Amino acid sequence: MPDMVNHPPHYTQGGVECIDAIRAATVGRDAYEGYLTGQVIKYIWRYPFKNGLEDLRKAEFYLKRLIEKREEKLHESQSDVE
Repeated sequence: MPDMVNHPPHYTQGGVECIDAIRAATVGRDAYEGYLTGQVIKYIWRYPFKNGLEDLRKAEFYLKRLIEKREEKLHESQSDVE
């Protein structure tokens, strides 16, 4: 029986656990951007094994917020130059 708490199969693919990939992908990001990035990775990682289209929509939800955050940062940095 799989360990659904510590090593659920929908988060372990190709010998890599999703949480380890998220940790590697979010090093050096601020907390909010790291959270959003992690959520996008999580839902894309598991969609074929858990909730399909629903997980893709959840990834899209977080990705839109990540894009908004990056656009805000871009506008702020452009305002600082002017």
